[in-house]
Order: sequence, then structure tokens, then C-alpha cells
Amino acid sequence: MFNKTAIAASVIMMSITTAQAQDTYRIGITQNNVGVDSYQTTYESAFEAAAEKAGNVDIVVLDAGGDVARQIGQVRNLIQQQMDAIIIWPTNGQAVIPAIRQAHNAGIPVIVTNSKIAEAGLEFISAFSGPDNVQQGISSAEMMCDALGGEGKVVQISGQPGYTTALERATGFEKRLPEVCPDVELVETQPGNWNRERAQRVMEDFLTKYDQIDGVYSGDDNMGVGALNAAKGAGRADEIIFIGATNFAVGYDAIERGEYYGSIYQSPVDDAEAALQTALDVLAGKELPKMNFFETPKITAENLEEFDRPVF
Repeated sequence: MFNKTAIAASVIMMSITTAQAQDTYRIGITQNNVGVDSYQTTYESAFEAAAEKAGNVDIVVLDAGGDVARQIGQVRNLIQQQMDAIIIWPTNGQAVIPAIRQAHNAGIPVIVTNSKIAEAGLEFISAFSGPDNVQQGISSAEMMCDALGGEGKVVQISGQPGYTTALERATGFEKRLPEVCPDVELVETQPGNWNRERAQRVMEDFLTKYDQIDGVYSGDDNMGVGALNAAKGAGRADEIIFIGATNFAVGYDAIERGEYYGSIYQSPVDDAEAALQTALDVLAGKELPKMNFFETPKITAENLEEFDRPVF
């Protein structure tokens, strides 16, 4: 798959010492659910491109399809293949810990990508690479407060129940909102499961149930645009502030049109490249912090031109 004549140059570029270097690193990755949204699809393509560019990496790419039992089986399969490192995008931050421990006990470093595992499993991983999802929730709460002028009623459409990213973004939002805007009331939260159609149905129910909704916070823009579509259908979009996270192209366009207030800019390309580089740094023996976050800034109409339109 890879050109061995490029290996030596790639090793030098990665600053890997001669003692630590080897011809090819074998790295396996098991992802959460590539088919669920365009972010994960783009991540997979970017990861494969980054591995090819590195030149000294042979990869095995697996997808759990959202099934934790399948992912546990995939980790065990990668252990049996004696990978040099395993990257896991966990389907469930608690349930995958035994499989990660098994890899650790086999002497295979594990890098968790995008979504953190439960604290009990941190001793078995070499590093985490991804966004700070709690901070994303905090940033979204601050944008909501600014947009509402300090008062109003909001609803929340969270991600997949039990999924670490969903929990952390909701936690950050729910903790920060009353701190910055005590007169803004979070009246209800329902899961949208990272799915636009599901989020649209949730928002339709909210609109039927509540005569007053001043703001909607969605765990990502895919769900946020579903909520926006529901509000448009009910003729109430103009009276509601929409804020999300993980700025999708549809969210970017909605901000540009003035229909969507703001989001959090998060690139799946940066995410994938950071995961692979973290794995290579671990294999090179570099000392890394346990948590390796990349920046995910606020994005609104005021600074939209500073950011490229997302490719997903």
C-alpha cells in the first residue's frame, strides 16, 4: 500500500530516533459509526490520507457501526493481529474499558480519539486526542446568553444517550448557562441521536408542547438544522435562536443566511490527523499529556469569514 522508498524520509520528518524507528508501523483504528453522519465519513477519509502521506504507516480501518459489542470484538481482533498501536473512537466510554485494558496488558498502546472514555479506563490508555467537549458546551451556553440578552426559555437537543461526547457537551452547557444567564431557563432536553430527521421530530414535539421557545441548543449542527427545519415548518423560526456544535456545512450556510446564530468550529480533518500524529508520537516514545485537545473556537456571523466552509 505504501512506497517503502519514502519510509526513511518520513521517519526523519516525524523526528523519530534511529533506535525507535522501524520500517512500518501497523496501526489499527476502530471507529464509532461512520455511516451516521458526514463528520465521521470525512474523518475516515482524512485518516486514510494522513496515513498514506506519512509513508511509514500500514493501517487497518474498522467501523463498529454504533455497536459496542462489535467494537469490543474489533479491538480484540486488532490485538490478535499484534498492531503496534490501536486507535479507538469509543461507541460507549464505559463498556469499551475491558477491551482497552486487554490491549494495554498485551503491551499495545491505545489512543482514544474524538470522544473520551470513562475515568476508570484512563490508566489503560496512552493518550486522548480530540476536542474538549465540555468546553464546547460552555462556549455554546455563552453564545446563547449573548444572543438572548440574558433572559428567555430554551430547549436542548442532545446527542446519543450514553455517548461521552453527548454527555460532555450537555454537561458544559447545563453548568455554564445558569452561571452566565440565571434568567434563562432550560425547560427540557431530549436526545436527537446525532440524526437530523430525529432532531426535527423532537423539535416538532417541543413546538407543540411550548408556546414560548426563545432558543435551541443542539449537540451538533446536523441536529440543529433539523430543529431549524421544524421551526420553519411551524412558522416560528424567526422568534428562535439556534446554536449548535461541530459546525457542519449546512450550519455554516444557515449562519451565513442569518437563520442560525452560531456554532463551534470543529474540523474532522484536524481530528483525524491529530489522532494519527498522537499515535506516531506515542510510538516514537515522546512524552505527551494524557489529554491532547485541539482548538474548537466559537463561530458566528461576526467571524464567519475567518473560517473555511466545512467539507462535511
